[in-house]
Amino acid sequence: MTITKKYLFRKVPEITIYFWIVKLLTTAMGEATSDYMVHRLNPFIAVAIGGVALLIALYIQFSVSKYIAWVYWLAAAMVAVAGTMAADALHIEFAVPYVVSSVFFAVALIFIFIAWYRSEGTLSIHSINTRRREIYYWLTIMATFALGTALGDMTAVTLHLGYFTSGLLFTGLIAIPLIAYWFGFNEIICFWIAYILTRPLGASFADWFGVPKSIGGLGLGRGAVSISLTLMIVSFIIYLSISRKDTKVYKKIV
Repeated sequence: MTITKKYLFRKVPEITIYFWIVKLLTTAMGEATSDYMVHRLNPFIAVAIGGVALLIALYIQFSVSKYIAWVYWLAAAMVAVAGTMAADALHIEFAVPYVVSSVFFAVALIFIFIAWYRSEGTLSIHSINTRRREIYYWLTIMATFALGTALGDMTAVTLHLGYFTSGLLFTGLIAIPLIAYWFGFNEIICFWIAYILTRPLGASFADWFGVPKSIGGLGLGRGAVSISLTLMIVSFIIYLSISRKDTKVYKKIV
């Protein structure tokens, strides 16, 4: 398969309410799972496991020729776990401040967007129908997860807002692109802003549920939160696989 081969189907789901629900669940699950693993295992071993799982999930995603719910969301979930680990590793292992890592991942994301647009002439999720565009798409997804993780930790820890207040902050912020979209603002820009913000939104509430009460959480346990969110994700994926409410067939591009 060459890099310019056209696909008969898009490789991503339709942007429906189900997309945003599962996206928020995967961001929260990724935060809880990553934190659980790095606290239970040696951090380097945990990162290695997360990296291998991500590579396997992406290999499966790139191997199929059309969007398949469980394949796509498995890849997204593993990006959530690995993206959290990448952002946390910079802070914990290398003492990089969250402000610095946020700027770093933001710059990386901008460069990916520029390269993607110069190469393909669009940043639309509706155009993910070639191998090259799929590569750009997943690079963008990984950058948004790392950036969102750093932003959430920056507001909760560096700015001392706490996890619950950070969650409320990003709940308010994510309403901005939604309102802008309703008023006719560029839908691609609105989509990517909302996509970035779902990460700190989901992660903040996952931390609030999971972390001990001594550091501002409800103390339910990261493991319990991770398992609960995983079961919710699996339930939605089963529903979407049966109902196909997130699937639309597109004609082959010639």
